[in-house]
Amino acid sequence: MTDIKAVVRTEHPDIVLTETVTHDRSSKVRSVSEAGTDPTSGKFFYHIESADFQQFEDGLRKDGTIGEFERVIETRDDEAIYSFEYTDEAKILSPVISSANGVILDMENDGSAWILTVWMPDRTDLVHLWDYAQQNEIDIDLLRVNEYDSLGDTDAGLTDSQREALLVAFETGYFEEPRNATLSEVAADLDISQPAASGLLRRGIKRLIISSLRDDSEPPD
Repeated sequence: MTDIKAVVRTEHPDIVLTETVTHDRSSKVRSVSEAGTDPTSGKFFYHIESADFQQFEDGLRKDGTIGEFERVIETRDDEAIYSFEYTDEAKILSPVISSANGVILDMENDGSAWILTVWMPDRTDLVHLWDYAQQNEIDIDLLRVNEYDSLGDTDAGLTDSQREALLVAFETGYFEEPRNATLSEVAADLDISQPAASGLLRRGIKRLIISSLRDDSEPPD
């Protein structure tokens, strides 16, 4: 089996937060990979950049894909972490990818479109995402795909500790939406502290993203 890292561009007005980023053209939205979902509340966390958070939140109130939202913390004047709850109107791609045993490594908007970096256990698993897109009239384009031997056999620039942390998190369901395991449970399985586990996952995901986006002809960093 050869796993892949794919970069995909999707666009549809009912993909979560699309109406909001269309309302606030200055906004840049990116998923917070190490936060994911609170399985008891169904909250999804995103890192937001905006020149005007009032305009951004005005867009949220008009967005049919968003129910409750909260500005959790402002990291800078134009940056903040938000939590969102989705409505039934929202078209959500993460469950489709999770059902195919894949993981969304990164998700960010490009105007009103969305760029997803996805790990899949096999190239053929991408068909599930394409089928969902066609059934829901979602525009979808494959921007890039890299093949690897497997998450367990290739380092992709990962340290042994990062690889182990990612595999444990994946196998316990930490990357599922909603999550089947908490960060504290992953840390317990690894026999390390919760902050240490969070750091390994964050740095490991960053390395996987860099590896997936790097041209195969380029030397490693």
